[in-house]
Amino acid sequence: MRYEVMSSPENLSALACGLASEIVRTFGEVRLRVFGTSMVPSILPGDLISVQRTGLSEISLGEIAVYLRDGRLFAHRVVARVGGHDDPRLVTRGDRLSHHDPPISSSELLGRVISIQHGDELGYRKVRPAARLNGWGQIIVRVLASDRVTYLYLRLAKYWRSSFYRRTACQA
Repeated sequence: MRYEVMSSPENLSALACGLASEIVRTFGEVRLRVFGTSMVPSILPGDLISVQRTGLSEISLGEIAVYLRDGRLFAHRVVARVGGHDDPRLVTRGDRLSHHDPPISSSELLGRVISIQHGDELGYRKVRPAARLNGWGQIIVRVLASDRVTYLYLRLAKYWRSSFYRRTACQA
């Protein structure tokens, strides 16, 4: 008897997300590459985030929580706590988004982002995630509400990074 695994992009994505979930729940930490734009400018597509397992009660407002829902992973900023002692939940929102996500239960939560590695093949820079956006970050987020403007921002950010890393690379 022969078995075939359906390898549609949705199935592979759900499998990868499930695997990442198991790794962080088993070993306490995992590094993931980000593909979405919901956290621009804090996290850009292609950045690596380090996720540390943590409980719902240990996450503070402003931190970036990572959770698994409907076979997809999300890394969004915690904006509120809801529910009582019986059923505490976190409310999150992507920095670039105008709407809150449905509340996260403890069974969906994987952990918090403890570092972000910005960069590409030319170099990288590792930073701790900001607890909240500063004044300029808030202005940038308002401008990035448009997908077209976000696309232009990402193109400029990529150009600036490659230009910056070329200028600062050690020359032998």
